[in-house]
Amino acid sequence: MSGRALLFDLDGTLADPREGIVRCFQHTLGALGLPIPPDDDLAKLIGPPLRGTLTELLGPERRHMAADALAMFRERFAEKGILENTVYPGVHEGLRRLRAAGWRLFVATSKPRVYAEKIAVHFELHQHLTAVHGAELTGERETKADLILHILETEGIARDGAWMVGDRKYDVEGARANGLPCFGVLWGYGSREELTDAGANALFERFDDLVDALLR
Repeated sequence: MSGRALLFDLDGTLADPREGIVRCFQHTLGALGLPIPPDDDLAKLIGPPLRGTLTELLGPERRHMAADALAMFRERFAEKGILENTVYPGVHEGLRRLRAAGWRLFVATSKPRVYAEKIAVHFELHQHLTAVHGAELTGERETKADLILHILETEGIARDGAWMVGDRKYDVEGARANGLPCFGVLWGYGSREELTDAGANALFERFDDLVDALLR
């Protein structure tokens, strides 16, 4: 399998960002004087691009506040939320095994690249990775389809040797838009039904199981 590539989503796949993201939503809504939903409801928002999520959360009558909300969220996230994160069990060892077997490993996240790179370094994921790719703060490559296309082109990855791995339908849809298969993971924020309906090629309940299947 030498030379093959895996594109990993970050949030809900390699690391659990719940604490940081929920607190940033709470900070943002509180600063704007808006009602704050329960933690579990805010956690369900993890996955899609933040810009659109905030716009939807604010509702039509408050869309004019979206730019301020995004700035407030990012301010707290850059200062505190970025480190309120936990790497999932088995990820470090699994990535080490995959890299040792010749896989090229990439992060493909809708999170801004500047944040994703800092997370990868702080939690020592970078030692296993070929590169970290994400959206730009200005909004470029926020959709998974655009991001995956960018990675394939800039990294010289052949479609017949690449797989996407993620926990939400956006990962599956972005992969399919680029002609890639996608493995769904069930330890993140997407349900089995969501991933199956989106067309995930296979589902895994533990990172170790995913790695074992890839190395068979």
